Amino acid sequence: MAGALKGPGSLSQEERRKSKERWVPELSLACALPHAGSHPYFNLPDFTQPSPPSTPPSLSSHQRCRPSDATKGLLVALLGGGLPAGFVGPFSRMAYQASHFPSLELLICRCLFHLPIALLLKLRGDPLLGPPDVRGRACLHALLNVLSIGCAYSAVQVVPAGNAATVRKGSSTVCSALLALCLESQRLSGYDWCGLLGSTLGLIIIVGPGLGTLQEGTTGLYTALGYVLAFLGGLALSLGLLVYRSLDFPSCLPTVAFLFGLVGLVGSVPGLFMLQTPVLPKDPLSWSCVGAVGILALVSFVCVSYAVTKAHPALVCAVLHSEVVVALMLQYYVLYETVAPSDIMGAGVVLGSIAIITAQNLSCEREGQVEE
Repeated sequence: MAGALKGPGSLSQEERRKSKERWVPELSLACALPHAGSHPYFNLPDFTQPSPPSTPPSLSSHQRCRPSDATKGLLVALLGGGLPAGFVGPFSRMAYQASHFPSLELLICRCLFHLPIALLLKLRGDPLLGPPDVRGRACLHALLNVLSIGCAYSAVQVVPAGNAATVRKGSSTVCSALLALCLESQRLSGYDWCGLLGSTLGLIIIVGPGLGTLQEGTTGLYTALGYVLAFLGGLALSLGLLVYRSLDFPSCLPTVAFLFGLVGLVGSVPGLFMLQTPVLPKDPLSWSCVGAVGILALVSFVCVSYAVTKAHPALVCAVLHSEVVVALMLQYYVLYETVAPSDIMGAGVVLGSIAIITAQNLSCEREGQVEE
């Protein structure tokens, strides 16, 4: 009776101990469970701890994207080869108009800018004429480039600078494509062929009306001869690029640049005294034009030689058609020569074709894939 009258707050110590034992096993079981990640069988995420802020994954150094060789070659040909070369023709014409500076003498002045490269070869300990086993091909490459430049400078003096550059670049593109297909068995994609045909069509649009209106007599004969020289210059350029691709030794680029100057001087200096009287520039404008021609031509020569080792020679020549657009702009704004609507239309077609070729070959490669 006394036990029944006990209230809830008057429990005995033994009853309290038994009540605790009913709850302690459950708590001890919960405490006995291993923490997340502390045992291989319980490798679960710990949701009790705050997760660190997520950061976007970044590529490692060996997986970063870099431009492909073809992309680098075409960009170098466009920015370092075509754009500077577009100034060479108008500046050559300005020097001829101001001082009657002949093309042969202009070629000699240009070759002089190539000779200091011998100091670089000497500092590196490389032979000036290249290794003996490839010396003949290196000299052949220099000779072809000298012939190409000589024909181009001669053509500029009798036909408009833009038209001369158009014929020369067009013939070099077509010949490079044919030679690469026949001799190197290099295939081009459909977009590349579309760009090549488009650029050639643009050149035909530019030069076609001028060829159809040649004057009769001596003037027309000289004009036709200028176009023939421009075509031969493009053919020699394509052959020179093909020969350069066959050269493979460490100091190839500076060696061929020096050989161009050496072969050009050896072949041009005797002809200058036999064929004509040397002429000195008469005013600062002529001197400036001659110096600009030498520097810009050297930059273009080096960039084109580098680009042709990275990309197809026909594509390099097609991208070099940007020289025509620059020459036409200078012909109109600097030389104040007439630019026909067909010239503007053809220049637009050329630029569109260059955009197609460049966009088709713009790609990147992961450095890890390149290393493999």
